[in-house]
Amino acid sequence: MRTETILNSMNHTLRNRRWSLLWRTISLLTVFVIISQVIIYAWVQRSVSGHFEQMDSEIITHAAFNLRKRMVSVNEPIEPFTVSKSQSLIDDNHLHSSWLDYDLKTLVADKKGKLLSSDPSSFIHNLPADFSLLSLWQEHHDQQFMIKINNRHYRAIIIPNQEILAFIALPTNVHHQYLIQFNRQLSLILTAITLLLVSVAALSVYWGFAPLSTIVQKMKGINLQRLDERVAVDDMPLELRPLAESYNSMMVKLESNFESLSRFSDNIAHELRTPIATLSTQTQVMLNKPRAGDEYIEQLHHQHDTLEQLSAMINNMLLLAKTQKGLSDSQISHVDTDSLITKLVDYYEMIAEDRGITFEKSGKFERVLGDEGLLQRLFANLMSNAIYYAASNSTIMISATVLTSSTSLNAPKDDIQSPEQLWLRITMTNRLDKPLNQIEADKLFERFYRHDKTSHKYAGTGLGLSIVQAIANAHKGKVSITIKDECFFEVTVGLLMA
Repeated sequence: MRTETILNSMNHTLRNRRWSLLWRTISLLTVFVIISQVIIYAWVQRSVSGHFEQMDSEIITHAAFNLRKRMVSVNEPIEPFTVSKSQSLIDDNHLHSSWLDYDLKTLVADKKGKLLSSDPSSFIHNLPADFSLLSLWQEHHDQQFMIKINNRHYRAIIIPNQEILAFIALPTNVHHQYLIQFNRQLSLILTAITLLLVSVAALSVYWGFAPLSTIVQKMKGINLQRLDERVAVDDMPLELRPLAESYNSMMVKLESNFESLSRFSDNIAHELRTPIATLSTQTQVMLNKPRAGDEYIEQLHHQHDTLEQLSAMINNMLLLAKTQKGLSDSQISHVDTDSLITKLVDYYEMIAEDRGITFEKSGKFERVLGDEGLLQRLFANLMSNAIYYAASNSTIMISATVLTSSTSLNAPKDDIQSPEQLWLRITMTNRLDKPLNQIEADKLFERFYRHDKTSHKYAGTGLGLSIVQAIANAHKGKVSITIKDECFFEVTVGLLMA
């Protein structure tokens, strides 16, 4: 158990030690640059070394060609090859090599490997004791090879003849020293370039993401008095503008929700204070002196009505909280909107009959996915509000239309998951009793908002349309109000079809 705890702690520590974006970028770029520089270094070093090898090979080949020509001209098969002839041979070749300004070394030996002469003459005395021209010939024949004599590097070739072996060697120490110095300078240059690129990359990343600090400072400074502050999108780089726009959009929603919450808190305090104060006052009045039994009964009836209003308000608030969490799978079923609305129309026709208001249905009402109880509450609230706002002796028209997700009407579009889904749009239209503009109509969805508080023909808490909107959102639908010519009130509800 203790081992598992330690391992979990280590994993948690490792997860918390993730590198910052700056260090990730620098590390990745550093690895890439180092690999690139190693490849460049190997390619340049190989190219320069190959160039020197090719140049040395051409010099040796040219010298060998001249020596072969000389060997043919001085070769006399009748007389044995003497030391004087070998010296004459290499002297001629040495003159030619001097003219080429290359420090060629030449050795001449007989077929048994006995050294006869050298150019320069001191070269033969500087040879190591184990030097054997015959062994070198047997190993390399006419091929060029590298050899080290007295800590000096040579490129050499052995040219055979009937009587002699001629050894030509070109010192390459100068090239080796140059390559060592060149590689050192190339390494320094590539290292400097790597450091420069990494530094520029680090500076670019740091400078490029510097505008993020503006957003960070804005977020740190968020408080209730500064919710209206926004980030200047035009001052941001193109890559960070979507982030700045998203931040501003979030702040707009946050400010709007906070204002709505503030209004809701004020409204609910006011709505609860009035009935509670009424109950308190009525109770104090009844307790001041003894009363008759009928007075107590009448007062209890008043208090019962007030308590029912409080209970209805609390139930509505609970319903709003419930619908904000969305629907569970167990709540979703196929709901027949035709029979649902027909039953509600039959019920509300009796209520609207006193004002001469009638209902008229049109269109094909399809089945939708949702909770039947909540949808019944949604349409009931819509109908009661339609009656409240409708003019006397008018007709409330309820129509249904099937829409695809691509239809650019008042159907919901933001929450649609697939272009093949179908939506049922149900519209209620009625003629208004009093003129209403679009701004006032949009406020009807706010909690506890009542457009006409002076009228007593409708006793409500101002939560009806708020509940409608919450239920529609819980069903991933949409509800909207449209005012046409300040005289016609149109409510549109979009629901996902089964």
